[in-house]
Amino acid sequence: MNPVIGQCPICNDTLTVTRLHCRTCDTTIEGHFTLGRLYELSAEQLNFVELFIRCEGKINRVEQELGMSYPAVRARLTEVIEAMGYEVGEPERTPMSEGTRREILAEVSAGTLSADEALQILRGGS
Repeated sequence: MNPVIGQCPICNDTLTVTRLHCRTCDTTIEGHFTLGRLYELSAEQLNFVELFIRCEGKINRVEQELGMSYPAVRARLTEVIEAMGYEVGEPERTPMSEGTRREILAEVSAGTLSADEALQILRGGS
């Protein structure tokens, strides 16, 4: 079986399930059903959510798995939260160390963090 997708591969709009079928008793139900918030995420975001759950929500373990800094992981988590339609509370602001700045720039160089994500982190967006 193929996994269910939640976004149209042509226009990227949210897909709606219109038919459900039971293979055991051959019952078919037609209507308009939502897939839920998780299906609104991109494949990359879903992979991040699976990793986050596998790491029991511990950001330090996610950091190790992805080879990313705390701010980079936090930025990815914020992106997922917002993509699911939730608001993210204001994080407590702490001064960023020079070492953390260097880690972020190293991640951009390594390709594990985009320039836009790095800029958002460096500006204090996440």
